[in-house]
Amino acid sequence: MTARSCPVCGSSDQLNIFTESNFDQEKINEFTFASRKLPDYMHYRLVNCPGCDLLYASLIPQPDSLTKAYFEASFDSVQEAHYASRTYAGFLSGIMRRLPDLEGALDIGAGDGAFLEELIARGFSRVAGVEPSKAPLTFAKDKIRPLIKNSVFRGEDFPKESFSLVTCFQTLEHMRQPLESCRSIYALLKPKGAAFFICHNRRGLCAKIMGLKSPIYDIEHLQLFSKKSIGILLEKCGFTGIKIKPVFNYYPLQYWVRLFPFSAKLKSGLVSWLRKIKLAQAPIMLAAGNFAVICYKKD
Repeated sequence: MTARSCPVCGSSDQLNIFTESNFDQEKINEFTFASRKLPDYMHYRLVNCPGCDLLYASLIPQPDSLTKAYFEASFDSVQEAHYASRTYAGFLSGIMRRLPDLEGALDIGAGDGAFLEELIARGFSRVAGVEPSKAPLTFAKDKIRPLIKNSVFRGEDFPKESFSLVTCFQTLEHMRQPLESCRSIYALLKPKGAAFFICHNRRGLCAKIMGLKSPIYDIEHLQLFSKKSIGILLEKCGFTGIKIKPVFNYYPLQYWVRLFPFSAKLKSGLVSWLRKIKLAQAPIMLAAGNFAVICYKKD
């Protein structure tokens, strides 16, 4: 484990301990670093930065260890990934009106490429994705799979100023160095290009109500943002026109049940009952405690 100061503002003074670490190495498995997994309520020691309001893990694994964990992670959320992509695609029309063109779009944390399909359907060309886990790629459609690079995101892997849009959905929380990653995103954008993030809101109502049983407190999340901290981060990188909007997610009812802090036995029983009465797949819209952030590179 490696100690670190605040990955947004660099401060290491007067930090407030939010919660001590709570994880068992023996319980870590192929789903621990999988997307949209069943919550296991494990997390690292989290501290709050009073300067920028970031909540972050003060001790984190070595880079090689994390890369290996993500590469080997399982994937069992194809349906949920496509529901999320359709929700996020609802923001595209407003973004597209301001873009210099629709040539070049990069999705960081692309999973099985569900959002790449949305981008192509809306007229984007030269679409690409980056995904550190190998399992999601086996679920990608034949025409989408070659577009996804199986790797952690590295800005140097792509030409500078080559994308009109870069998207990053619930992935910034996983990055060891979010400031450096966002600076790389800024460098990859064309002038007037846009970055589009979806982040968990650590100050959201859902997190307040559920406390440490909220799924956002997870061993995968090396930091959690508020509106203040994400604004500070993006301004430091040079982004302008920063807009933060609420997100209302559509997911099948059985997925929402999985996220609530019920016992495993109760969750299983509820899902079985919902399937029996044919409501398990009913799409339900909820504000799950996420926000969308849209920002632009200077002309």
